Amino acid sequence: MPNAKILVVEDEAIVAKDLQYRLNKFGYTVPIIASSGEEAINKALEISPDLVLMDIRLKGQMDGIEAAQKIYKSFDIPVIYLTAYADEQTLERAKVTEPFGYLLKPFREKELQTNIEITLIKHRLEKQLKANKKWLDALLKSISDGVIASDQQELITFMNPVAESLTGWKQEEACGRNSSEVFNIANGETHHPIENPIVKVLQDGTIVNLPPETILIAKDGAEIPIDDSAAPIKDDKDKITGAVLIFRDITERKRAIEARQKQIEQQQLVSQLEHRNQLKNDFLSLVSHELRSPLSNMKVMIQMLQTSTVIEESQHYLELMDDECDRQLELINNLLDLQRLESSSYPIITPDALLLQQWLPWVIEPFQIRIQEHQQTLQINLTPNLPPLFSDSTSLERILVELLNNACKYTPATGKIVFSVRHDSSEIPPKTIITISNSAEIPATELPRIFEKFYRLPHADIWNQGGSGLGLPIAQKLVEQLQGKIQVESNDGWTTFTLTLPDL
Repeated sequence: MPNAKILVVEDEAIVAKDLQYRLNKFGYTVPIIASSGEEAINKALEISPDLVLMDIRLKGQMDGIEAAQKIYKSFDIPVIYLTAYADEQTLERAKVTEPFGYLLKPFREKELQTNIEITLIKHRLEKQLKANKKWLDALLKSISDGVIASDQQELITFMNPVAESLTGWKQEEACGRNSSEVFNIANGETHHPIENPIVKVLQDGTIVNLPPETILIAKDGAEIPIDDSAAPIKDDKDKITGAVLIFRDITERKRAIEARQKQIEQQQLVSQLEHRNQLKNDFLSLVSHELRSPLSNMKVMIQMLQTSTVIEESQHYLELMDDECDRQLELINNLLDLQRLESSSYPIITPDALLLQQWLPWVIEPFQIRIQEHQQTLQINLTPNLPPLFSDSTSLERILVELLNNACKYTPATGKIVFSVRHDSSEIPPKTIITISNSAEIPATELPRIFEKFYRLPHADIWNQGGSGLGLPIAQKLVEQLQGKIQVESNDGWTTFTLTLPDL
């Protein structure tokens, strides 16, 4: 490291001058020479050298070892001892000061230069490492989440102040203890113990999330609802060296959810009284409109059965009546569901942690045979490592079934259906986005009416598909209950329904 500034501390003038000459020849700068420990400390403060070459035996009350210790601790300047003494007592005293080198006189020039270069590089790396550690410590201490790190044996190596506050353990007393002793968790409803996620992380090497309704039992017995995730710590060879656990107190979030739920319930109660009569009138009007025609058809079929003497003909009318009954039963059930949704008497949603990569194939599976029978194709695109979605599984399943059913009905033979899911973490709160596309286009003039009750496309009979026209309105109402959004667009021969859902 040419041009490095070196302070020489030597009380023998001739030796000091010789050192200065050699160092200048190597390309180093020696602005001053000190002859005592006290002077060395003052000159180190004055010129801030990059390195100090220190003789151990100096004149005065302070020897080189004491001076080196103060210089390194006060100014973080590395020291190399140059001495003629190698006795065990001197070496022991020198080791305590953590010198960067220890050269015995006489020494070779190359040996001196090599020690200086290694010391300068080593000290620069140490300073960089200390700076990075300070930055990391400051970052971990400033974040609002609790952080606990462990080694491969599940023993705690670090806790930030938030983790100390939540667990009731100080870092000094927690370090070296098993993480399960400090991070004591259980189910909030049953109080059954829950396995420490650090254990599974170290076993499987994967990110692990806590189940819902997890509580942290602090050192003083206090119970705090939390959520968290644990991840492995790996070295540059991808070997697991420990685990880090990040967790947060969700008491306020739970209170906010409960308060919001109460607010929604109160609003629903108020609006329910205002709209009850209107809903009843609408319901009766819709029922009379949709049931009158099928009932008339069934009455005609009964009359035909009464006069028919042909078994095949009678069987045909019975099959038609059976189909009509199924349609009317579906219509009545849909009408009742829609009426409950509009009157705010639908069952209260209960959020679950849905692991979409496992749950969605289960929802889609019943449609696979139907798609094959219609010679259609289904493409499923799931973004890898989708996080859990906190939503009502029953409502979300009904929504997806209605949308998939709609896509199957109106996709022509040999047509294609694309089911895609991705996670958008750029918004607050993050969103899960589900799209269902099918190769059939809806005229732009009809799109604004697509969610109207009993609305069917004017040329729906081209596909020879029945339906009550209530599936999409029900899906829209359920999406609103889940505080999400549903949109539809149609162009270039494709129709796409986009479902955007936040965590509840």
